[in-house]
Amino acid sequence: MSHYAIGDLQGCLAPLQRLLDRLKFDATSDQLWFAGDLVNRGPDSLRVLRYIRGLGAQAVCVLGNHDLHLLARACGGRPGRRDTLDELLAAPDRQELLDWLRHRPLLHEHEGWLLLHAGLPPQWSVGQARRAARQVEELLQGPDHARFLSSMYGDEPNLWRPGLRGRQRSRFIVNAFTRLRYCDADGRMDLRHKGAPGSQPDGLMPWFAVPGRASRKAEILFGHWSTLGQVHWPEHRVWGLDTGAVWGGRLTALCLETRQLTQVDCPEYRRPGEGGEAD
Repeated sequence: MSHYAIGDLQGCLAPLQRLLDRLKFDATSDQLWFAGDLVNRGPDSLRVLRYIRGLGAQAVCVLGNHDLHLLARACGGRPGRRDTLDELLAAPDRQELLDWLRHRPLLHEHEGWLLLHAGLPPQWSVGQARRAARQVEELLQGPDHARFLSSMYGDEPNLWRPGLRGRQRSRFIVNAFTRLRYCDADGRMDLRHKGAPGSQPDGLMPWFAVPGRASRKAEILFGHWSTLGQVHWPEHRVWGLDTGAVWGGRLTALCLETRQLTQVDCPEYRRPGEGGEAD
């Protein structure tokens, strides 16, 4: 049995099929770990969700910001300027797919590996991250999930305090797990800057590079950051698996047993004058 961790799909089914062919994926024994953002921007969000849901226990998925945006849209939230979710929202099996997605975790742990979409604040230990994830998962899976989804947007608070309560606490947790790239040495999150390390303003650093980060002993797999510039940062024990498939880059898989990377090119999504970074 092999475990393969795969970067952001964002509605790109054809590259996933090519990648699984290259991996010789065996749906009876292997397991796929998806780092979130299954949907949006690409053309096949509906078919991506149907395929991954159909894998049952052979697929593990954590929630990304685009997945949460889809859930918010389904509850009456405003569409984004570049959304490609209309087909999914109009599908006859929409509700089954949305209910399945709403019950995915923010954090998955297995034999020393952590899978999440964006990042962890440097103040959080693995135990604190686990507890924070479960708090928001309970809200998403509960009867008032629509109310929660309508209140999760916003960039504040940007600094973790154990005394955070209610909406402020849940918003911080969502932003950390699904939007974080940079923060300062004190752990204040900056959610605006999306470029590669070296392009950020003075005083900011990648979340995983903050000295003394409490989760530094764990091996962490994440997506969300297609401009990161490299996949493995061994000195920080992190793997950034979003390599920009939806922007015409590559789709990346890491075999956890061998630590071997497999990638496929995604030229079908490259358009003249387009490209960039997901929200």
